[in-house]
Amino acid sequence: MRVLLVSTYELGHQPLHLASAAAALHEAGHDVKTVDISVEPWDPTLVDWTHAVAFSVPMHTAMRLAMKGAEAVKRRRPDVPVCFYGLYAQISRDLTMETIDYAVAGEYEASLVDWVGSLGGTSEAPVGRIELSRQRQRLPVRTGLPRLKKYAHLALDGEERLVGYVEASRGCVHRCRHCPVPVVYDGRTRKVAVDVVIDDITQLVDRGARHITFGDPDFLNRWAHSMKIVELVHRRFPELTFDVTTKVSHLLRYASLVPLLAEQGCLFVVSAYECVNDEILRYLDKGHTAAEAGTATDLLRTHGIEPRPSWLPFMPWTTVSDVQEILDFVVRHDLIGNVDPVQYTIRLLIPQGSLMLEVPELEAYLGAYDAESLSYNWRAADERTVALQQRLTKLVDAGQFDGKTITEIFCDVRDAVLEAGGHPASKVGERELILAGSTEGRPRLTEPWFC
Repeated sequence: MRVLLVSTYELGHQPLHLASAAAALHEAGHDVKTVDISVEPWDPTLVDWTHAVAFSVPMHTAMRLAMKGAEAVKRRRPDVPVCFYGLYAQISRDLTMETIDYAVAGEYEASLVDWVGSLGGTSEAPVGRIELSRQRQRLPVRTGLPRLKKYAHLALDGEERLVGYVEASRGCVHRCRHCPVPVVYDGRTRKVAVDVVIDDITQLVDRGARHITFGDPDFLNRWAHSMKIVELVHRRFPELTFDVTTKVSHLLRYASLVPLLAEQGCLFVVSAYECVNDEILRYLDKGHTAAEAGTATDLLRTHGIEPRPSWLPFMPWTTVSDVQEILDFVVRHDLIGNVDPVQYTIRLLIPQGSLMLEVPELEAYLGAYDAESLSYNWRAADERTVALQQRLTKLVDAGQFDGKTITEIFCDVRDAVLEAGGHPASKVGERELILAGSTEGRPRLTEPWFC
């Protein structure tokens, strides 16, 4: 069978989930072509070539784009079977199943192979939509994917380095209510074999990568497994650097691992701080407090690793004061240069099946489901935050378009938040102090990510 695998967006990195699916399908004897329409032009004639199309949907943005892509495929060839696979494949399934023929979330490779095989009459049609069985992993097939230079680079010491993306594990042991991972994995994790990860990193290095992003939902879920991988990788490639994502609570629980991460080349850690309102953090079931986020920041800095917090400033309960407190936290902990300005604009998404729907405090603010945005509508307790979020989005977009520094955009954002709260903008000299005191040039990826 001829199979077309399509990625619409994968957080600014070369799409691992095309490479992993391609490996499984190649091994089963299928002819596979891949296209990443985030960096490649869409060629409609590929739809004429293929027997089946499968869209990778590991995130919310990818899913929204894939829905439009599937409609385009069906308009050109109504007879061609279309599949969605990945973390978001189950979202709006009643709506999407009107357009597509199959969807599988979780450990998708074997189910994807079975689905393609059923189309060729070589196996029974697969059933079920979430697959969590442990599977044999294969070395991702990256041949045919766009070159690494097409994707986000590591900005460090005045240069930009090519970045590879891998996963040491999938799923998560935690159940943060706003996260899509527990909806599928329900507290479970699945390790990727050590040799597969190391061989994949080796082929990425051969393609020019000098930095690796470990994209696990939480790198320390399986800490012994993950630490074994970075130790072996460091032995083989001592100059290779990397970054990971992990929870505040894990950083504090496994504090003894932080110096080891630093020794083996970890430059920065992404961690979802979300907000600094402890009551809202409890609604999200984050498992940490604002004070503990500050402690984790200091812990990383002590060992030469930069924290890169991600934020979720706009939620139903958020007040303008809550947003201002996030900015105050950023200043107090010298994090201005560590936060991509888009983070100050993020608004809570509540997809179908979200664990947020179990929060009693949400009921008073929850509206109808919007199939186009793949999220429930909700109203804000502090109506001023609606206009503020829109204003900050425009400020950040304009600042990036005009080439402003991260600190300059931060000052613009801070002034807008102060004004929304009824306070005067920065006092005379205050903006200049922030600009002078902020540290630019810390390690970061060149493409800000968002879900």
